[in-house]
Amino acid sequence: MKKMTTSVALLCLLAFAPIAEASKSPELTYTVNLNDRIDDRFKVTLDVKGLKAENHTFQFAATAPGTYQTMDMGRFVKDFKAYDKKGRELETKQISTNQWQLSKPEKVRKISYQIAETFDTPVDKDQVYAMCGTSLEKDHALINGQAVFGYLTGLQATPMRIKLEHPKEWLVGTALSSDKNGYYVAKDYDHIVDSPIMAGNLTKAQTEYNGTTIDIYTYSKTGKIKSQDLMTNMTTMLESAHKFVVDFPVDRYTFLYHFEDQDWGAWEHSYSSGYVMQEKDLTPEYAKHLTDIAAHEFFHIITPLNIHSEIIEQFNFVQPTPSQHLWLYEGTTEWASHIMQLRSGQKPLPAYLADTRQKLLIDDQLDKNYSLQKLALTSYTPEGHKQYFNIYNRGALVATLLDIRLLELSGGKRGLREVINELSKEYGPDKAFPENEFFEIFASKTYPEIADFMNSYIKNAEPLPVASYFGKLGINYKAALSTGNKVKGLGYAIGAPGGVLSLTQVDEEMQKAGLQPGDEIIALDGVAVSLGNANQVLPKLGTLNIGDAYTFTVKRNGEQKDIACKILSKDEVKKHLFEVNEQATPQQLALRNSWLKNL
Repeated sequence: MKKMTTSVALLCLLAFAPIAEASKSPELTYTVNLNDRIDDRFKVTLDVKGLKAENHTFQFAATAPGTYQTMDMGRFVKDFKAYDKKGRELETKQISTNQWQLSKPEKVRKISYQIAETFDTPVDKDQVYAMCGTSLEKDHALINGQAVFGYLTGLQATPMRIKLEHPKEWLVGTALSSDKNGYYVAKDYDHIVDSPIMAGNLTKAQTEYNGTTIDIYTYSKTGKIKSQDLMTNMTTMLESAHKFVVDFPVDRYTFLYHFEDQDWGAWEHSYSSGYVMQEKDLTPEYAKHLTDIAAHEFFHIITPLNIHSEIIEQFNFVQPTPSQHLWLYEGTTEWASHIMQLRSGQKPLPAYLADTRQKLLIDDQLDKNYSLQKLALTSYTPEGHKQYFNIYNRGALVATLLDIRLLELSGGKRGLREVINELSKEYGPDKAFPENEFFEIFASKTYPEIADFMNSYIKNAEPLPVASYFGKLGINYKAALSTGNKVKGLGYAIGAPGGVLSLTQVDEEMQKAGLQPGDEIIALDGVAVSLGNANQVLPKLGTLNIGDAYTFTVKRNGEQKDIACKILSKDEVKKHLFEVNEQATPQQLALRNSWLKNL
């Protein structure tokens, strides 16, 4: 999913080749009215010919590839109706949260419904991640396919046309192609879900890079951020990515940026990626942050576009079905987004080691006994949501160690990059690997020792051998170092599992004060706190000194409680320190050089 910002336990698989259909398929033409935006609802009609008895149910998505969350888009639907060729209404019946049954599918010629945008529609649970949701405002619209469109049973693999009715001055950004009549064309339902659309008062920038067309479309609420500025900052990353993967496996790619009040993150797709970020000045630091996220999403053109299991290839929109190889889709992608910048010289070694340290610090805040395999298999559950963000941390750390181990075993000639590129060419977008055999496939293409590595650090959650593996590169590592100083501390960690801002870890002293893990944060000193403003409200804690008091309002078991807290004093312990060994052996230097230059 999506690569998430640190304020949201963010992102990110894709949907691919659908099941083939026999005989002539019905004609499906969807129209979305973007001119009527007053009540925050998308007005959708489906004109259809040739339905059969088996096409009796209209399905809205329960989830979507790469989100790892239950969405239940049927919750947002109103006024679902079906009509015959004379415009007479036919009986329909809602039979589940996401399904409407047609009484006479053979007679249906038109289906209409309204579906609320997700940004401004409150729900009791399963809040839809903003980068996977929808927005409908006076100056723009953001459409993610599964949050606007549904499909008829048996027709998930049927081509569809999409007509957008919108103000003539609006610009439309999407990776979809249009026909001679201006209709956007999707080869099937999976394709429209895989192809977000943004329309409105946008800016656009385009460039050609080694035969690949790169487009950037940007909505910026007050116009602070322009597409051309983003393109300028992204050029070096694209060069690094091209060297890393040897050649882009796509002929075009579209970046869709939505800058407003929320800071959520991004969602990857086959030929595009969507970003919902906070609008602020495009400083060098913020530009770097945006580029790091873009590097992650862009690398998804390899995993899972070109390397994915059968579960991802034939996506189940009705029942969320996890793949155990989330470590490959997200962990490896996060590793690649940083290592390719290191090897191209875009990111200095100290900065790369600082990023690695940050991932280790976040891993400390989550359950270290929760394996990557278990994280993947529970990703749709509340339990899994609490640990999900670690796929970008422990997942990337495991990929980092796997790369070092492969380079060591191959004498510096074949690391994780080479194996991934080889697998990409062997499988590709139209060929899936067997879900339950991939660990063995990967080991058979590398070394027997890699099977042991995967058993230890992916299937199980053994302590990561950071010191010994970085030691192979002549880089010293200390897990903890006491300085003898006293520093202030909070005594808890804050995260957003399942899209809810809450305490993910609480030390014993703060538990005595009344806080508990899982408490949802409602307010700080009477100021309401939400995911949208957490980055503005919570930094107040950093301005307080040891012993200063403050009050958290939390929700626990449906009840709100005010908890009196104070800033703690604790021994300063610096964790996860890296230092380049100036007395590294020739063997260590040789492996480090291979690791640094492996392009």
